[in-house]
Amino acid sequence: MSLLALEVEGLRCLQKIRLELHPHVNLVTGANGAGKTSLLEAIYLLGRGRSFRTRLTERLIAHDAGSLQVFGRTDNPIFPTLGFGFDRKEGLRARVAGRDAKSLAELSVAFPVQVVDPGIHRLVEEGPAYRRRWLDWGVFHVEPGFVSAWIDYARTLKQRNAALKLGSDPSPWEPELVRLGSLLADARSRTMALLEPFWQQTLAALLGEPVSLSFYQGWGQEPGLAEILAASRERDLERGSTGSGAHRFDVRLRIDGRSAREVLSRGQQKLLGAALALAMARLAGSEDRRPPTLLLDDPAAELDREHTDALLAEIRKMRGQLVVTALHPREAQFGSPDQAFHVEHGRVTTL
Repeated sequence: MSLLALEVEGLRCLQKIRLELHPHVNLVTGANGAGKTSLLEAIYLLGRGRSFRTRLTERLIAHDAGSLQVFGRTDNPIFPTLGFGFDRKEGLRARVAGRDAKSLAELSVAFPVQVVDPGIHRLVEEGPAYRRRWLDWGVFHVEPGFVSAWIDYARTLKQRNAALKLGSDPSPWEPELVRLGSLLADARSRTMALLEPFWQQTLAALLGEPVSLSFYQGWGQEPGLAEILAASRERDLERGSTGSGAHRFDVRLRIDGRSAREVLSRGQQKLLGAALALAMARLAGSEDRRPPTLLLDDPAAELDREHTDALLAEIRKMRGQLVVTALHPREAQFGSPDQAFHVEHGRVTTL
């Protein structure tokens, strides 16, 4: 799917803008601090309902504004329009095809978008939350029914946790938590298996290190989740939250049995993070599915020329829409773009 039009108001330093984008290569130029990355953030919000730079959406609102609004028009007849807004008082609101979204997960299904930015190393270096979002985004696109099970699981988990905080018996919620948790774990495991050939191909091109991917479902194999939840009720009551389940899953990256973050340099971690993003984007765009829009921000940051060239070569192989930033048009890495924009002091001009 491609984003054809974008409207933004009240987001960081960006002035009120309206843009027409091309389904293929879009170049965004401008000085550091001009607002190039903020423009990528606006596009990312339409497909994720969150920023790739901060988990606090309120920080995205311009200092002199009370809210931010992003609207997009796509080339998909099923999801022709997307909207995301955040108000300091009323919170967030997302819309898909003219109706309110029940969950931000609907944005991920409606508009697949991936980003490779200077912070992509966090997929490797930081805790499991980043890798959870990475994997579930892929599962959303290859497993029918996953989104509804994911939403139901989150609601059931919230109810069990509420009982725990009140000091009430959490057991009434456990059978449904077990049923839904097993569905989610199975879907994630199948997606990991489907990802493997894309992962091996991309990893070989970018890093050349034998990094293994493994999936931890959020609880041990023996005993089962039902028994684990029953045995951990007292401990869960003490901390007021559920310690085991499908919400605790992780994707583990290892080199010769050691955690990849302990072995690799920051530049290598960026390449590994980029391999994760690109491999998942390829899986999401396989089997006649629409390829995701790829956002590429400052691709040469912390990489030498050889590895930058390898990263760009892999991106060139991907079909679909690309939005890439550069300081100057002469630094564009993909030849003459199909559409170009210049950002200066938050104002975006179509070239």
